[in-house]
Amino acid sequence: MDRKNVWKNYTDEQLKELERINEDYKRCLDLGKTERECVALTVERLRDSGYVSLEEKRASKERLRQGDRIYAVCMGKSIAAFQIGSEPLEDGMNILGAHIDSPRIDVKQNPLYESDELAYLDTHYYGGIKKYQWVTIPLALHGVIVKKDGTAAQVNIGDKDDDPVFSITDLLVHLASKQLEKKANVVIEGEKLDLLVGSRPLAEAEGLKKDEKDAVKAKVLALLKEYYDMEEEDFVSAELEIVPAGRARDMGFDRSMILAYGQDDRVCAFTSLFALLDVPEVRRTACCILVDKEEIGSVGATGMHSRFFENVVAELAALSGEGSDLKVRRALQNSKMLSSDVSAAYDPMFAENFEKRSSAFFAKGLVFNKFTGSRGKAGSNDANAEYLAQIRRALDKENVAYQFAELGKVDAGGGGTIAYIMANYGMEVIDSGVAVLNMHAPWEAVSKADVYEAYKGYKAFLREM
Repeated sequence: MDRKNVWKNYTDEQLKELERINEDYKRCLDLGKTERECVALTVERLRDSGYVSLEEKRASKERLRQGDRIYAVCMGKSIAAFQIGSEPLEDGMNILGAHIDSPRIDVKQNPLYESDELAYLDTHYYGGIKKYQWVTIPLALHGVIVKKDGTAAQVNIGDKDDDPVFSITDLLVHLASKQLEKKANVVIEGEKLDLLVGSRPLAEAEGLKKDEKDAVKAKVLALLKEYYDMEEEDFVSAELEIVPAGRARDMGFDRSMILAYGQDDRVCAFTSLFALLDVPEVRRTACCILVDKEEIGSVGATGMHSRFFENVVAELAALSGEGSDLKVRRALQNSKMLSSDVSAAYDPMFAENFEKRSSAFFAKGLVFNKFTGSRGKAGSNDANAEYLAQIRRALDKENVAYQFAELGKVDAGGGGTIAYIMANYGMEVIDSGVAVLNMHAPWEAVSKADVYEAYKGYKAFLREM
């Protein structure tokens, strides 16, 4: 079953809308390089569109009505937003769910040290990465420092034009004969991913103590004190993430693609958000949930395994006068969801890892994975055929381009999403998203056409299901 390349049939009007959506998407990528930044950006967009927080709605003591727009945040790292439909909440919701964490390198809690007059931050990588891809490239430091008195300082160094950047060093090729004999997974070891952050010692005129042995480290601490009023012990209560420095860019002579960090899974997260904000009044309550921790198993209070989403639905049910436990369970079970996560784009350079008839291709639309998992569908949510038929009808009605695919050859590997977690409620769930090249690399690539079709497809799902 061959799907057409959608670029061939776009009208001038559609091309203008495509570029508008993609320019906005690139802005969001630049402003949202961490899960905290994504949530802050999402709250700003929601409030600009008339959404109010769950706390504000509770305080008003008003019952939920059709058209109300509510959001709730979990620890600054996950968010759920709802547009209340005309049907009772008990009858279910149409849910777009994506994750906003991406593979990266995290700073440890006791990180700063000096070695031979070079200052480093000790690190621990987060999620599945090829470690050798992260050396020698410009890196930025994003996150938050929270002091004992509760005051917080936001950190964002490396992405402004006049910012310094950081880097992880690699062994020069002239001395790398032994290194190059190693397997790719150990050519750079995890403990070698420390971030080089300074080489200039603190001078005596700047307050260097006579007995100070680590003058370069002392200089870094002096700068942290100057800019963030931070002591070394404040690293203990800091969350600092190392991400590629640089902005999202158009890719190719034809500017048909986007190269950027974190498109797994923010390409689905931001297009889901755009769809929710742009959808008119809905019959079934529309929901967009953006969660943390998917790349490490969806664990923790801000991951999909937590009770955050269920608790928020219970709050909405109570505000609707449907607050019984049974009605909350019915609301969840009767819901339909797109687990919006990226899929592997067919790469001709590595064709041996793909089964071409079951692969996702650039510019052929929103990708659906009936199942993910690995090898024998292990760890997979395998969507029902009846649900797939409903989705096909909805997308065809709205002229959305879409394709069905698997994540590479059966025995080549695999991956998982949040779909199986939400399926525990008994709701209908399927994986859907955008095809990505270089998935989990510092710089990932997508087709602008697929970003546009994802936005259209998510809107169609919220309207028509």
